[in-house]
Amino acid sequence: MKTAFSTLGCPGWSWDEIFATAKDLGLDGIEVRGVENEMFAPSIRAFNEKHLDETRARLEKAGMEIPMLTSGACLGLSGDSGRYMDEAKAYIDLAKKLGTPYVRVIITPNAAPMEGENILQVKRLYTELCAYAKGTGVAVLLETSGELADSSKMREFMRDVDLETGGVLWDLHHPYRFFGESPAKTWENIGEWVRYLHVKDSAMQDGKLVYRMMGYGDVPVFDALKILSDHGYRGYVSLEWLKRWCPDLQEPGIVFAHYASYMGYLKNQLK
Repeated sequence: MKTAFSTLGCPGWSWDEIFATAKDLGLDGIEVRGVENEMFAPSIRAFNEKHLDETRARLEKAGMEIPMLTSGACLGLSGDSGRYMDEAKAYIDLAKKLGTPYVRVIITPNAAPMEGENILQVKRLYTELCAYAKGTGVAVLLETSGELADSSKMREFMRDVDLETGGVLWDLHHPYRFFGESPAKTWENIGEWVRYLHVKDSAMQDGKLVYRMMGYGDVPVFDALKILSDHGYRGYVSLEWLKRWCPDLQEPGIVFAHYASYMGYLKNQLK
């Protein structure tokens, strides 16, 4: 299994700082979800036409890659789908240029289920995006969030999806925290479509969700890694530390170093 962190966890860092930290920690990749004040990946300086080749060459020399462009395209919101579809297609275009295999889309901005999610619209728009990605080498991954964090519903959703251009981003936290699913249950339902794993840890404290560094909450991360390992998974395990949305969380330098060390420990337990 390969390791990465999402840039969501270091909103104040420049691309050079992000790159240097990932390299120093021995990570395999960097998942892009905003750099400094720019959230739209095609507008990030390192990825514009002038700097893109240099960025690719620098990553390749370091033995790293960008495995995921994490878009903010929400397919389940009524009335604003055109803007989100334009965003998702722009991300697919950029991913092709970067040699990035995956682009993420979601249902709504909220990880937890909410009223008004239009799953029929999600299906229609997601199918359109998968068709758009055909022949690019890019697959569009739908995250286990909102109503589709219920893996039984995600299973039904994914049944007729083109495996060349579609798949699931398994955010381990959401099925476990919002639907009480064990990793074994989630994998049983959607394992054949899982292409990428998001990890983060948390606990319930006084009835409220509190994010914690890896190993300090109760999310069964090792159980998920064991299942993936047993099934020959060779993809990414990426830390999604929500520092951009929750500024009071611990600083990224501490969290990323702990993640790299902790993942090394867990992977040793799998041998």
